[in-house]
Amino acid sequence: MKIHEYQGKELFRQYGIPTPPGEAVKTAADAVRAAKSMGLPVVLKAQVHVGGRGKAGGVKVVTKEADVEATAKKILDLVIKDLPVRRLLVTPAANITKEVYLSILIDRGARKAVFIGCSEGGVEIEVTAKESPEKILRLEVPATKLGNGTAADYKDFASKLFSDADQASQAAVIMAKMAKLFVEKDCALVEINPLIVDDKGKVVALDAKVLLDDNALFRHEDLVSMRDMDSEDADELSAKEKGLSFIRLEGSIGCMVNGAGLAMATMDTIKHFGGEPANFLDVGGSSNPKKVVEAFKLILKDPEVKVILINIFGGITRCDDIARGILQSLEEFDVKVPIVVRLIGTNEKEGRALLEGTKLTPATTLEEGATTAAKLGGKA
Repeated sequence: MKIHEYQGKELFRQYGIPTPPGEAVKTAADAVRAAKSMGLPVVLKAQVHVGGRGKAGGVKVVTKEADVEATAKKILDLVIKDLPVRRLLVTPAANITKEVYLSILIDRGARKAVFIGCSEGGVEIEVTAKESPEKILRLEVPATKLGNGTAADYKDFASKLFSDADQASQAAVIMAKMAKLFVEKDCALVEINPLIVDDKGKVVALDAKVLLDDNALFRHEDLVSMRDMDSEDADELSAKEKGLSFIRLEGSIGCMVNGAGLAMATMDTIKHFGGEPANFLDVGGSSNPKKVVEAFKLILKDPEVKVILINIFGGITRCDDIARGILQSLEEFDVKVPIVVRLIGTNEKEGRALLEGTKLTPATTLEEGATTAAKLGGKA
């Protein structure tokens, strides 16, 4: 579950992580009031669940009181990556002398929590990671240390981010508090970008990005209340209500698969053969044809989809029921893109027989399905 920056900073303050004061507002008039109380200059920051706010015009430094209202209105009128800006964070502008990147997340390959750091933080961190991967530092944290580690455990790592001994000591304290927050609130990610040194030599979390593990929310009723349904993808929410797992991506090959593991393997195979998946879509283990119809609705909403790959491994799911769902969908929708279908497992012969005579393109293996989908219009 995503939460907004201002909410992440509230959690930071609870754990003693230094962060600037700020107030979340919904109107330009409230932005003016907040700016007056804090004193100029201030930064107005759009609160949306996407990155790239600054590049989209959603982060502005305002030095004159007379400009606050107009600037706030402009940001509140923005739509950033399909999400309207409904709230601003008003916070004092900081005098930055240094900025770094710091986060803690789960590395599933290592089966451990890992701190990621870079002495070059800020908006270009993705470029740094791509062009200079040697600058990205890692520190694996044993599970036994997560909730009760001390600054001493992180001093060496912090010293690689800050050459100044005092600043490194401050950062090490922050890392211990980040780890405690991470484990106690069941986080998937705690990120500070940038973690800055201000003109007084104080290390401060200028930004806050916190992702919470949905599976653990039953333990955190206080965190559930932070969920902003208006800022989440409406199709993803609708899919969940219908028993589907759906995440929109930016490719051109629509995917319909049963099982999360197979869905990820399908996307990996598509990319391996030069294509780009347009979505993650797991129809689950049910054999209900209606789920297939709903899956088609979701996929076909995306105008970038040029081909659909259906990859079904029948166990509990019956291939003939999936085939009936496909046929029902073709009757209900004007599907203008090619469809590649791989059915294998329970009742695969019956399912294939039902689809004979249609314009669908059959595939017997995942490799064949992925390469065919790329050739039919999904190749990057």
